[in-house]
Formats: sequence, structure tokens, C-alpha cells
Amino acid sequence: QVQLVESGGGLVQAGGSLRLSCASSGGTLSNYDMAWFRQAPGMARELVAADSKSFGNTDYAYFVKGRFTMSRDSAQNTVYLQMSSLEPEDTAVYTCAAGDYGAYLYWGRGTQVTVSW
Repeated sequence: QVQLVESGGGLVQAGGSLRLSCASSGGTLSNYDMAWFRQAPGMARELVAADSKSFGNTDYAYFVKGRFTMSRDSAQNTVYLQMSSLEPEDTAVYTCAAGDYGAYLYWGRGTQVTVSW
């Protein structure tokens, strides 16, 4: 059973940066497709970035492209989301997920990111 734990969220001013981490126990993340999602209050959950274990490419939502970078560290069994040029609109709970063939089976509990002016 894969368990995912996010960390690295917090309060940051607009224009600042944060790096989120998603650590795993009970599973090797290199065996899974990985993704970061976010959900703002009163809004639907949306996909931020997705990384395929097979193709080695990462897709980004248009609203973060060029500002966010998703990466993996196999030795640490951790996935990261480096976020730069943060905007108040990026305020949300960020959650990582692991899965295969387009279905995300395992989810973390999320970490809060708050961006202020």
C-alpha cells in the first residue's frame, strides 16, 4: 500500500517560491505515474502537473507552465513541485497522487499553499 505525504507548503508573498515534496512509504514512486493537483476553497480540484513513468515527460497546466517544475528523486523516493513566481491565484491545497494508466490510485492528504499580496 502506497502512502503519500506532502510537505513544504506555507505562506509566501506574491512573486515568491516554494518547493513542495511528496514522500512515499510502502511503494517505489518510480513505478508509478505521478501528479500534483490543487484545490482552492469552493473550487473543483484541478491538475497542476503530471509525470509519466514510462515516457519521462511532464505535462503542465497552462496556468503554471513556465513557473512550476515537477521532478523526481528516485534515491529519496520523493517527488517535488518547485513553484516560482507565485500568484495569489495559486492559493490552494496541493496534493500529490500516484497511479498507472491514467488512473490515480493513491493520494496524499495535501499541503496548504497561501500566496499573499
